[in-house]
Amino acid sequence: MKCLLKYQWVKLPRSQMPAGKGVMGAWARLASRAAFRNGQARYCGYINQVTIGAWAGGIVGLKSILGIKNRSKALEMMDKLAQLGCIDYELNPKTKKLTYQIKDWVVQCSGEPCMGSEAVYATQGYGFLCLPRNITQRLAEAHYHFDELDAWLDLWCHTVWQEPGNAFSHMAPVIQFGKYGAVLTLETLGHRWGWEKTKVWRFFKKHADAFPLQKLPGSFGCLIFNTGYPAGTSFTLPESAQVKRILEEIRIWGGNTHTNSRSDHERVNRWVAWYSRKVMPQIPQPQSDPAVEQCRVAVSGCPISRAYFSPCRHCKSFVEDCQGVEGISPVEFELLPRAGPKAGPPFDFGGIDYGRFEGDPLW
Repeated sequence: MKCLLKYQWVKLPRSQMPAGKGVMGAWARLASRAAFRNGQARYCGYINQVTIGAWAGGIVGLKSILGIKNRSKALEMMDKLAQLGCIDYELNPKTKKLTYQIKDWVVQCSGEPCMGSEAVYATQGYGFLCLPRNITQRLAEAHYHFDELDAWLDLWCHTVWQEPGNAFSHMAPVIQFGKYGAVLTLETLGHRWGWEKTKVWRFFKKHADAFPLQKLPGSFGCLIFNTGYPAGTSFTLPESAQVKRILEEIRIWGGNTHTNSRSDHERVNRWVAWYSRKVMPQIPQPQSDPAVEQCRVAVSGCPISRAYFSPCRHCKSFVEDCQGVEGISPVEFELLPRAGPKAGPPFDFGGIDYGRFEGDPLW
C-alpha cells in the first residue's frame, strides 16, 4: 500500500517489527493485528463486526498478540496504553469478549470495506504499519522511563529523509528531534529516555546495524542514521569525509552569525537548520509562504521563529507564539541571533524600531 500521509506518519514494515518489551512495542503489536478495513472477522468460531483499526476476540488472543502469558499483566498493559490515549478497549465480563480500537489510525491509507469472505486483518509480516511521528512524544512528556523497544521506535518515528532543513538527510535517512535537533548527543537522548549515558551507549552498540552513529568533530555531537528506513530509493551511508565536508561548509556559512547558544552542540544545530539549503543545491528553495512547506520532522514546533516577529499561521498576533506566550522584551531581543554588519530596512513593532539585518536566516 502507498502511504498518503508520509510526512505526518512514518512507515514501519511489518517484516521489521522489533522484538522486546515496552509500551510502544505493545502498541505496535496491537496496531499490526488490527483490521485494515471494515468487515467481519472470525475468532474461535464467532463472527465479529469490526471497524478500521479495531480487533475483536478473547483474552487468549490478546496474550498471543502482546506476547504476554499472564492475563493480569496483559490487561495492565492495555490500561497503560489507554491512559496514554493510544487505544480504547472493552472487556465483557460475561462473554469474555475483548475489543480494542487504535485511536491513531490512518483512515486514508486503509483498504476498501470487506466484501464477502475477504480478510479484514492484515497478514502477519506483510505490508507496513503507519506510526504517528509524535506518538512516542507522549512518553517523553509523561517522563516515562523508556524500555529498549520504546527507544527503538522513538528513533524510528523521528527519522527524516530529504528534509529541507537537514542537509545530512539528503545522503541517508537520519534521526532528527525537532527543528534544531539534527545533531544529537548521548546525554540528550539519555535525558529523554530516562537513561544513563552508559546505557544509551550500550543501546547503540547493540543496534549498530539498525542505527549506526557517526561522530562529529569536537563537542558538536553525532549523527544517527537509520539503515532500514523505507526511503523508496536505494541509499548508502555517507563516508566520514563526506559528512565533515558538509559540516565545514555549514560552519563557514555560520561563521559570521552570532547566536546566544550555550554550547557548540546547540550552535551547530541552528546552523544546520539555517544553512542546509546553501550547501546542498538540490534542496528545494522555500516557497513564498513558508507555512505551506511540508515538514518531515516530528515535534518541530512553530514553523517560523517568533524571534523575528514574523506572522505565523498558528499565532493570533505578532506578540504571541504558538503556545500563547507573550512576546520577548527588548533586552531579550538584543540577544537574538543576527549576522552581517549592514542593517536592512527597519520595521516597527510596538513603537520600537528594532531593525533587521541582511544576514539573518529569514532575511
